[in-house]
Amino acid sequence: MNPSLNMSPNRLVEFLQKDPKDFRKADIIRFIKENGIKMVNFMYPADDNRLKTLNFVINSEEYLDSILTFGERVDGSSLFPFIEAGNSDLYVIPRYSTAFVDPFAEIPTLTLLASFFNKEGEPLKSSPEYTLRKACDEFTRVTGYEFHAMGELEYYVISEDTGLFHASDQKGYHESAPYAKFNDFRAECMHLIAQAGGQIKYGHNEVGNFTLDGMIYEQNEIEFLPIPALQAADNLLIAKWIIRTLGAKKGYDVTFAPKITAGKAGSGLHIHFKIMKDGKNLMTENGVLSDVAKKAIAGILEYADAITAMGNKVPTSYFRLVPHQEAPTSICWGDRNRSVLVRVPLGWTGKVDMCSVANPLEIGHETLSPQKQTAELRSADGSADIYQLMAAMVVAARKGFENEKALQRAEDMYVSVNIHNEENKEKLAQLKSLPDSCMASADALEQARGVFEEADVFSPELIDGIISKLRKYDDKNLRASTEANHNQMMKMVRKYWHCG
Repeated sequence: MNPSLNMSPNRLVEFLQKDPKDFRKADIIRFIKENGIKMVNFMYPADDNRLKTLNFVINSEEYLDSILTFGERVDGSSLFPFIEAGNSDLYVIPRYSTAFVDPFAEIPTLTLLASFFNKEGEPLKSSPEYTLRKACDEFTRVTGYEFHAMGELEYYVISEDTGLFHASDQKGYHESAPYAKFNDFRAECMHLIAQAGGQIKYGHNEVGNFTLDGMIYEQNEIEFLPIPALQAADNLLIAKWIIRTLGAKKGYDVTFAPKITAGKAGSGLHIHFKIMKDGKNLMTENGVLSDVAKKAIAGILEYADAITAMGNKVPTSYFRLVPHQEAPTSICWGDRNRSVLVRVPLGWTGKVDMCSVANPLEIGHETLSPQKQTAELRSADGSADIYQLMAAMVVAARKGFENEKALQRAEDMYVSVNIHNEENKEKLAQLKSLPDSCMASADALEQARGVFEEADVFSPELIDGIISKLRKYDDKNLRASTEANHNQMMKMVRKYWHCG
């Protein structure tokens, strides 16, 4: 038994004693036959960023082999608006590495994420998942490095107010029971996500906690471990599906919406990243942030306004991106600073053996852990197309390495304290601001589209589709017009309550 695999909560990993990246078709068939699996599901994301499902009944081993090899046909025009109905047939082909046992199915079911292919049998160029794959391949080809990522998935759980042990309004960070009402629900979600292959770091209550009209609103967060970007995107997509499905079964409303109501914390989807080579994290050098990290940060900041077109997909996204709400507004970066767009969190770069201080019987521990250092993009939210978002970040980071002035650009956009402090007034005036609407994000993407289309990473059809969808919201002045109109704001919040 492989000691690195024997504690995996994923039933396939435990049974096969293989890392998911090594799964073969024969492994999937053996697991199905020896574990009483009766059905197979393919799942894949569409233009609304939600997973769609295709069900198969296993009626023979020959049929099982056929669907695992050749996949099935689907109507692409019903999944993506930029695909014409006259030429809309697509193939969906399962990716064996994503296989997991459906935790909700009464009939034993194996689920696999699937990729899109066109009529010639080639990957669909405009598929968001394939776009991320291309972005990562091009990043590695140009830099020699790998781009790893992970998400902080924030969401609200809403249920009837029991009247007992109310949490302090907007003071819910890391709250415990009985003041926190949904810790057990979050723990169950985490367990099911891990069984489905999700690489989870931790979970906790977040700041947002309030009661309104007899209902409790409680904000939670599940944070993942940094892994190759495509796997990280898969993890987040499956996690959102599991959280919503379990919530529905328990009678809870669950929302990843960026805005909840006036004056309350909205939910973001912060994406951490680190640059890797040969299993080594290159984000630090001699205990400080490396030039490698600064080049990647500079690239992401350079195209941050266009990245919002992938990470902030609905008008209420821009209700969250306002000052003094722990959400970024200016394009800048800093250390341990939650007012900036890209934050460099603590990275275990100190020289004190904290473990032995906390546990006097323990001695001789390594004090530095450079593998843990990441940087965090704080603009995106639950409306994001996760594959598009990460692909855009990877492209922008690559451009940072191609820019001879990247280190100077990083220095120009660095702030040491809260950007809204009086001492930063002059600096703030020099910085670009994030877009304030879907239409402004579309304009930013239109201006930078050549960068994202380089090396055929983002297809022109995909870029056209994103821009068209954002401009249809016609929300250029919406944020300003709703500032003094609570009813109008709440109407928009409810409209996009279940975005992404």
